Amino acid sequence: MAKFLRPFSPILSFCFISLFSPVFPTTFTIVNECSDTIWPGILSNAGAPVPETTGFSLGNGQSRAIALPAGWSGRLWGRTGCSPDATTGRFTCDSGDCGSAAEECNGNGAQPPATLAEFTLNGSDGLDFFDVSLVDGYNLPMLVAPTGGAQGHPNCTEIGCAVDMDRVCPAELRLLDGRRKVVGCKSACFAFGTPEYCCSGSYATPDTCRPSNYAVNFKSACPRAYSYAYDDSTSTFTCASADYVITFCPTSSPATSQRTSGGHPTSPSSGGGVSAIGFYHQQIFALFITITILALPAFESMWLP
Repeated sequence: MAKFLRPFSPILSFCFISLFSPVFPTTFTIVNECSDTIWPGILSNAGAPVPETTGFSLGNGQSRAIALPAGWSGRLWGRTGCSPDATTGRFTCDSGDCGSAAEECNGNGAQPPATLAEFTLNGSDGLDFFDVSLVDGYNLPMLVAPTGGAQGHPNCTEIGCAVDMDRVCPAELRLLDGRRKVVGCKSACFAFGTPEYCCSGSYATPDTCRPSNYAVNFKSACPRAYSYAYDDSTSTFTCASADYVITFCPTSSPATSQRTSGGHPTSPSSGGGVSAIGFYHQQIFALFITITILALPAFESMWLP
């Protein structure tokens, strides 16, 4: 029996390593550099696990780290002007409201217009796919910056929209609050609802649905953000084994908008190196491999006479 099983010991070794190799969560660090409090909301896609929170408040200068499990997919956005009704207690927001009547969104998405960060973690070939979308309109400047992971790859880079589009939004697309202040910029689809703007009906293919003048203006201001439904080629990005910093109202980044004043948003990993979290992930994984190799003789002796 020993002579038969020993040639298969590399297979046993592989199974042992696979069984005990750790799968680490991805950390989202959400940062508020806006002058006012915002209320980030999180929605998981169908079948994806629900995160530890689906909505919370974040004051000026505050940040919060959230661990998302491997394989998670969904979207994240910011809500503004939120408060409970004095009579009913119902929680509502001027922009990005999720209709849950509470600070937690509890499985509800953002009411347009809202700037969205969209993620699929550990997808095809083990890559994270992510984008910032203005397809549902815009309500806050947002940047997504990967930390750790495959830094230096051209498709693993900071993306988003640092421009305050509310200031340049055409009158016909503006979302106004009760004081007539602009709090969002609608997409042409949401504003007009016609097939040519919504890429629906006879316009439901990339060949028939072309970017409108409104989408072109969004793209010109924010070249690394989705401007309309078929804006895939320049708007979807990938990273491997990264964590992410999502910054609302960041100081401008030349790579993601036409504005060139100011600096880059603060992140846990300056200089594009491996983040502290990513570094410790690597060290723990190396420790697991070392222990596995040392334990293999004892493991095989349990199975092989």
